[in-house]
Amino acid sequence: MTSRHKFHVKSEDDNNLELNLTNHFLIAMPSMMDPVFGGTVIYLCEHSPRGAMGMVINRPIELTVAGLFDRIDLKLEIIPDSHPIGKRPVIFGGPVQDDRGFVLHTPVGAYSSSLKVTDEIAFTTSRDVLEAVAAGDGPEQVLISVGYAGWGAGQLEQEILANGWLTVAADARILFDLPLEERFAAAIKLLGIDPLMLAAEAGHA
Repeated sequence: MTSRHKFHVKSEDDNNLELNLTNHFLIAMPSMMDPVFGGTVIYLCEHSPRGAMGMVINRPIELTVAGLFDRIDLKLEIIPDSHPIGKRPVIFGGPVQDDRGFVLHTPVGAYSSSLKVTDEIAFTTSRDVLEAVAAGDGPEQVLISVGYAGWGAGQLEQEILANGWLTVAADARILFDLPLEERFAAAIKLLGIDPLMLAAEAGHA
């Protein structure tokens, strides 16, 4: 692992935390057998000493965007029932608040409840962004999930130190453009690692 992927967590006596993985991918190690997070890539929207929050970006559920809109009484006004966005799968974003919809999108917009992750990417929890998508004037790129992933103070750091996750700076093309089934391997390749070699090493650990 190259130096740009290494990190250092200060001692418990120091209240400052150097590690900030906002706008990074968390890639589940092949050895992770967790039924919720095994095989996932998570985009971290926020990371601070108080904890972390992100969205799984590669695990679809059996629900399309159009189906989700039907459930929340929204109608796709942009070529109803035939626009490509309506056929996109909704993502399992994580086990927290898995009865609510969340949206990762670019560009950042003026929505009532948004977290600006970068100058281009936001995480929005309010219904108005979905209303904008349905009306045809929403963000150009969206990833819609049910639920999100969350960690308490220090929890994610401990999981990383226990070799549960690989981390790498996020690439928006993987986040929005690649087919879901290609995102895990593409995220690993950002580290300069062959996904097949990683799996083989994990098998011999």
